[in-house]
Amino acid sequence: MKIAVVGLGIIGGSMAKAIKKYTEHYVIGINRTRSTLEKALECGAIDEIGDEDSVKDADIIILGLYPALAVDFIKRNCDKIKKTAIVTDTSGIKAAICPELDKIARENGFTFIGSHPMAGKETNGFDSADADLFFGASFIVVPGNAPYSKVRKLCRLAMNMGFSSVRFTTTEEHDRMIAYTSQLPHVLACAYVLSPQCPNHKGFSAGSYRDVSRVAKINATLWSELFIENREPLMAEIDTLINNLKLIKKDIEAENTDELIKTLDKCRQIKEQLDE
Repeated sequence: MKIAVVGLGIIGGSMAKAIKKYTEHYVIGINRTRSTLEKALECGAIDEIGDEDSVKDADIIILGLYPALAVDFIKRNCDKIKKTAIVTDTSGIKAAICPELDKIARENGFTFIGSHPMAGKETNGFDSADADLFFGASFIVVPGNAPYSKVRKLCRLAMNMGFSSVRFTTTEEHDRMIAYTSQLPHVLACAYVLSPQCPNHKGFSAGSYRDVSRVAKINATLWSELFIENREPLMAEIDTLINNLKLIKKDIEAENTDELIKTLDKCRQIKEQLDE
């Protein structure tokens, strides 16, 4: 197959590298920055430097773009895409873009399938791309009304890239769960490092500091878009977190050892059960 990867950042770049390393498919790279395309061609991550017209040759189009840019790209190029082609995004939000992309696909005769590779790093860009990034990771699929044969083809490609499992979901469940598992930890990490104590942590910090602060090394432009587009599920999770913090704070403030032990022990039990 010919696969066009649009946007060679860490996710798109890693997908291109994984496809070249673990399959026999032909990869066309499409990216705004020419130097990135040349680097990708030189290292063997792509077979061809393409442009927007190149989508006409692709059997699968992978959109490694920010959510709004992914929609704009398909709007501009929907009339070039083959009727037999599959288009998939890699975005961390779904309700804000999947219905629109699905509508465009149906109007133009090709297939759109939402997807989200659950992998990443604190660093960004093609230089951080890794062919083995997806090993052990989950590939989330929002199939919508896509034909089973097309969904199966995309899932087979994902497994060939190294993903260990495929999880099917809806746009609503995806965004609700990602608000909790991905977006809330980024909010927490950012709020944590805003403490005036943060610059003085060296010599006083170990694993706990690293674990909580790790994802504060954030792509501000991307995550701002993700937070705002998914604001309702995310705000609900932030409210829950604030309420839980207030509960623990109240027991500390009142020196209520018995209640504090009960709360902390409940937390331990939840984590132990989930780790089994």
